[in-house]
This record gives sequence, C-alpha cells and structure tokens, in this order.
Amino acid sequence: MPTGADAHWYAIRTRSRHEKLVRDRFASRGIEHLLPTVKRLSQWKDRKKEIEAPLFGGYCFARFSWKERMPVLTVAGVVEIVGGGNGHEPVPDHEIEAIQSLMSSTLRYDAYPYLHEGMPVEVIRGPLKGVHGILLRKDKRHRLVLSIHLIQQAAAVEIDASDVVAV
Repeated sequence: MPTGADAHWYAIRTRSRHEKLVRDRFASRGIEHLLPTVKRLSQWKDRKKEIEAPLFGGYCFARFSWKERMPVLTVAGVVEIVGGGNGHEPVPDHEIEAIQSLMSSTLRYDAYPYLHEGMPVEVIRGPLKGVHGILLRKDKRHRLVLSIHLIQQAAAVEIDASDVVAV
C-alpha cells in the first residue's frame, strides 16, 4: 500500500491478543506498520521461556492516508482506528519516532502507567496500599493528595509512581 505525503501514523485497536496477527497481516498487505514489543520472561508449570510481547497490549500502529483506510479496517483482528472527538486523530510523528528509537536502542524498557496531574489513583504497594487519592504533580517523585471532601481539607504525601495505578 503506497503512502503519500498525506499519510500519517494512526493507533489501531486490535482484538485481545491479536496484535502480532494484525502486524503480520499488515505486512502481507504492504501496509506500513509498527508493533512495539518487549521481551518478557513467561513461566509455565514445567518451564520458563523468554517471549516477545506487545509493549502496548491491544494496540498496533499503521501509517496510511485517511482516504485509504479501508484496507486497514478490513484486516481480520482490527477493531477500530483510535481517534479523538473528531473521529480520527493521527499519532504525532515525533511520538512514533521516539518509540522506534527506544526499540532500536540496547536499553531495557517496559510499559509504564500513563499518569497525569489530577488523575484519581490507588496505591498498590507499601504502607498506604489500598488508599485512593489524587495525583497532584509529577517531578522526580509524585505527590498523592488525600482529601476529606466534607470538610474541604486535604493531606499530601510524596509517593513513587510505580506504587500507584489509575482508577
């Protein structure tokens, strides 16, 4: 599938555990694609094995012109092209280039929770395990705000980002 000047990268949501199949089908149809993967150790009862797993479960990326989206949408395993409120929204080239640079480096990497200020989170580790709060800011450490809404008061504590998940 030729890509012209109006081609952009789009995030493609796939059926569960179909990321590699979608990637392979894109390749067979000549659709420019990217499936960021990471090597993980998987353990079964009788053995351990290093496997290649998608970095972003349920997503693959493809580069195409919006006018020529039908060959992408008709690939088995594709659910939809991810977009904002206006229906379709390309992924900025610099974000794809950053992931490609990471993949071609020798650095170890893995998926990381997408956190932003104001997001409700739950602590999953440590002495505050199970506590819900609001992520106030991100620096080297995050600040978790615990609120008592009835009296409009709050307390804040610094917390490691790996100890919280979005709720």
